[in-house]
Amino acid sequence: MGEVIFHIRRYQPGKDAEPHYQEFRVPLTPGLTVLDGLWHIKETQDPTLAWRFSCRMGICGSCGMLINGRARLACNTQIAELGAGRVCVAPLPNFEIIRDLVPDLQPMFRTHKELMPYIIREDGLTDSAQGEFIQTQEDLERYLQFSYCIKCGCCMAACPTVASDREYAGPMPLAQAHRYNQDNRDKGFSERKKVLGGGRGPWRCHYAGECSRVCPKGVDPARAIQLMKRELFLDVLRLRRAHRESPCAGKPTDARRREGIPEAPKPTVG
Repeated sequence: MGEVIFHIRRYQPGKDAEPHYQEFRVPLTPGLTVLDGLWHIKETQDPTLAWRFSCRMGICGSCGMLINGRARLACNTQIAELGAGRVCVAPLPNFEIIRDLVPDLQPMFRTHKELMPYIIREDGLTDSAQGEFIQTQEDLERYLQFSYCIKCGCCMAACPTVASDREYAGPMPLAQAHRYNQDNRDKGFSERKKVLGGGRGPWRCHYAGECSRVCPKGVDPARAIQLMKRELFLDVLRLRRAHRESPCAGKPTDARRREGIPEAPKPTVG
């Protein structure tokens, strides 16, 4: 059994004048992930090491960090796959550092909130129990890929425009705005375009494509941003076609609910 050398970027506000790197050695075992290595360091060598994590299954997006120069999820990155005996770990770039490997993601989430990432309707059906909205497979495919985003921030860290332009909203908020603009249950395009048409919108994107390359869920935010540019351009020319409206199915009655479903057997008492 060999070992892997971790070079970890450390920074503790109020104690360190500036970030610095610290070296640790971790036994290399089969299936060892970067997150496992960080836990080994914290439990056996330095309990002050700080990072963010939750599910350990590539679902929550909490453990996004810069690993060997690329934004990745630490829980999904195995040491063996990196192909080196050294692992360099740093917090996600393009964010302020809270401590060690913990980036401040609040600016990203504030922008995400400003772009209204939820279904907007004026008829009040989303606030009442009138029943579900009906969508076809084609309706779903318009936005399904973009709904897989886990808000890990890796795309923001990889984006060269975010690095040089603090006004730019960034790939995650823009891709999620496009996700709801493409949902035929939503009526919020006119509200979102007030933000999207300005300096924070997709026109600042230079289409480097790094956001899509690093996305751990294959969301392709670069594509979403280009599609959004087309939608905004067509809207200015008054050529944008509204999506087929998703009808509301209404509340199922007891008869409709039971149709085609056999009655459950009555319990026997013995």
